[in-house]
Amino acid sequence: MSKVRDSVLTRGARGIGALVCLLLALLSAGWIIRDLAVAQHGADIWWSWLGEARRPREFTAWATSALDPLLVLGALGTAIAALRTAVAPAVAAGALLSVAAATLLLRTPLVWILGAGWLQGLDTDLTGWARLTALAQLALALVLTVVVAAGRQPGGRTGRHSGRFAHGLPEGASSAYGVVHAAAYGADPGPPGRPYKGPARTAAFLLGAAGLAVAGWEIHRRVRLGADGYRKGLLGDASVFRALLQPPAHWQSAALALLALGAAAAALRRASWARPAAMTAGALLCVHGALALTLAVRTGEFGRLAGLPAGTQLELGIAAGVAAAGLAALIVAARPGVPGLSGSADGVRAYGSAPGEARPPHAPPPPSTLPPGW
Repeated sequence: MSKVRDSVLTRGARGIGALVCLLLALLSAGWIIRDLAVAQHGADIWWSWLGEARRPREFTAWATSALDPLLVLGALGTAIAALRTAVAPAVAAGALLSVAAATLLLRTPLVWILGAGWLQGLDTDLTGWARLTALAQLALALVLTVVVAAGRQPGGRTGRHSGRFAHGLPEGASSAYGVVHAAAYGADPGPPGRPYKGPARTAAFLLGAAGLAVAGWEIHRRVRLGADGYRKGLLGDASVFRALLQPPAHWQSAALALLALGAAAAALRRASWARPAAMTAGALLCVHGALALTLAVRTGEFGRLAGLPAGTQLELGIAAGVAAAGLAALIVAARPGVPGLSGSADGVRAYGSAPGEARPPHAPPPPSTLPPGW
């Protein structure tokens, strides 16, 4: 006799998590609006996100990167998922933790970058507000982690191998021919929201391949640039600075590789939180690769691809593969997972109460000779 216990995210924890996600989205949205206000043309902010050297209208710096609209959309989507009771508790918790992990990884370097001496040429009030925003978002990410950890309570259901019903017979059982468990004894789909085997393996392969490709390219950059040159792109420097809330390029790539490999491991284990983790990593990888490809098209590199150095060709090939793998992983992870058991808490099902009613595949057939009075 065994029992299956699911941790349930309480309604209060879901509400607090949704509120924290909303605050995360508002902080990033405010800086996007600020960049639109200082841009000479509305499209300039888009080209700056791509990596072009567009300057704002005033003597100032851009504050946002392409990560910020992703953070806004991801936080808003997670807030909605946390409030929807139709979303399984494990999936809601995974979505909250995915947003928290991405925020922590991508905002951490801003703590020391926005306080560095080589930013003294910028408005100190502007850099101060940007640093305060980064610290606030890091604090909110930690709050999300605490909310998920503290807001879980033992609950759920008694396992289907207990040999008895936890809450009595299901409705209609008195007039039914028989009562069986909703799933066969040999089947063990797992907790609600868990990915099925096929999509889980596909997402694990896609994210694992993309994460290894990004990590491998970062190792190549480290060898090519040397320790000092790579450190500037990893920890920040005036020569690689682009926007106040944008992490250094090498740090960003390393963070995306870490998120992708972590989500791939979760998908391989078919963890109940693997789907939101895979969707988060897939979206970030897709945008990361797509931006590199769009910039290559913008600068004309694609038109002369055959004449480019082998290293540049390989970099564009990796960007295309990462974008495709991220998009495919996002689509696969968005598919519904294992549904929750319907009916009573023990997942039992009555059948045979109506003529011609379909019998569950794992239920025994009725006898050839019915009992008297049937």
